[in-house]
Amino acid sequence: MSETPLWLQGRTAVIEAADQAEWRHGTPDYHLSHTVMPGQRTTEHAPGSLEAIVESIVQVFEMEVSHKKDPSTWVSMVTEHFRTNVNGGPWASAQDIADTGSYNVLVGDSPFYKPESFDGQHDVFHGAFPNGFYWEVLEVLSPPPVVTFKWRHWGSFDGEYHGHQPNGKTIEMYGLSVAKVDDDLKLLEVEHYYDPNQFLSKLTGGCPVAH
Repeated sequence: MSETPLWLQGRTAVIEAADQAEWRHGTPDYHLSHTVMPGQRTTEHAPGSLEAIVESIVQVFEMEVSHKKDPSTWVSMVTEHFRTNVNGGPWASAQDIADTGSYNVLVGDSPFYKPESFDGQHDVFHGAFPNGFYWEVLEVLSPPPVVTFKWRHWGSFDGEYHGHQPNGKTIEMYGLSVAKVDDDLKLLEVEHYYDPNQFLSKLTGGCPVAH
């Protein structure tokens, strides 16, 4: 039996295999995902199930685009072919994400979010969710090579967001994504469908932070 490819072994394996020079600000820390997230998630996927595999791939992807500087080191995708968009909007390449930042790309144009620098975008959301901002696969609707899946993203609003004070409530958003993968299950293209304003407005009490 052939060895499981690195990008299918999960975040811990990818972190251990990476050169320290690849990280933007040192090795990322996911201890809250191991200690807090299990008690807050709404789904449990059997090891090796399609749902578990999809969740792991997306977790590796999110880690790489957030913490690895050079897209050529991202193992979760076919970097030179990868592209992504939100709600049918403009496509962004791997380099676009590395330059602009995943939150800036995935939130897009919203009256409740002011685009930040690469580091600034992470500071905004890590500041609003200091106890973790988690993501889980709810259901996989179609198998490779075109994987359609529903997901949930959530966290406890315990920190300030653009001057708006926290209320300690769990803020959730739900969406659907369509991912095209190659024969090795590396990402080629991902389309996301969700309403960012419904989520962000809960952080601002419905008051836009930018016009």
